[in-house]
Amino acid sequence: MNQKTEIELLSPAKNYEFGKSAINFGADAVYIGAPVLNARLNASNSIEEIEKLCKYAHSYHGRVYVAMNTIIFDNELEQAQKTVKQLYEAGADALIIQDFGILEMELPPIPLHASTQTNNVSIKHIQFLEKVGFSRVVLARELELYQIQKIKQQTNIELESFVHVAVCVSYSGQCYMSYFLGNRSGNRGQCAQ
Repeated sequence: MNQKTEIELLSPAKNYEFGKSAINFGADAVYIGAPVLNARLNASNSIEEIEKLCKYAHSYHGRVYVAMNTIIFDNELEQAQKTVKQLYEAGADALIIQDFGILEMELPPIPLHASTQTNNVSIKHIQFLEKVGFSRVVLARELELYQIQKIKQQTNIELESFVHVAVCVSYSGQCYMSYFLGNRSGNRGQCAQ
């Protein structure tokens, strides 16, 4: 398996201003919430704002990944497909997804990153994601360094790992506590944290 390791500093961006600041201070890439269906519901951005950030980041050789990483209901599929097309046209460098239903859509040639919400903990699961066309896997926050190294030894897919995150009482991709306690689903971008 490929052992070449290239480090990318990826920062969250609540909006254009945060993304611009991250790029200005050395981030190689930022991730930002899509206008709909993202797990950062309070950090949703318009297509126009995302396009503006893409143009800015690209002028500094930065990249913009857009999170559209919630579970998608059947009545939202058409909207999801339209949004993916708009994000591609806006210049997004990749789409971070949770719902595998997106794989069945007619997609533009935008790279797909498997969100940590897809419960990326086992080598077999990550090898599966690689086979079905994902270009990157966002690993579960709960993995230890030796586990990440073991996965890297057995896959060629790009791996992304959090180095600083919100503390959560649930497990990546198994976010049910907020829904159980307060009817606010982390899988729909409403985590109570």
